[in-house]
Amino acid sequence: MAQEHHTKAADKHEAAAKSHRSAAEQHGKGDHASAHDHSSKAHAHSDEAHKSSSAAHEKSAAKHGKK
Repeated sequence: MAQEHHTKAADKHEAAAKSHRSAAEQHGKGDHASAHDHSSKAHAHSDEAHKSSSAAHEKSAAKHGKK
């Protein structure tokens, strides 16, 4: 069960990284509007990843009797 939560968090981190790479690529091409859109998506994915990571950590700590 805990592995499932960690996998979900990892998937969200990957989505954030992909959006960051896309933003960098678009910025390098001079397409600042698209770069901004990708950057905004990256920020949203990063927030989701952080929440998922925190939840996974809490679940793991609870499973192992730690705070």
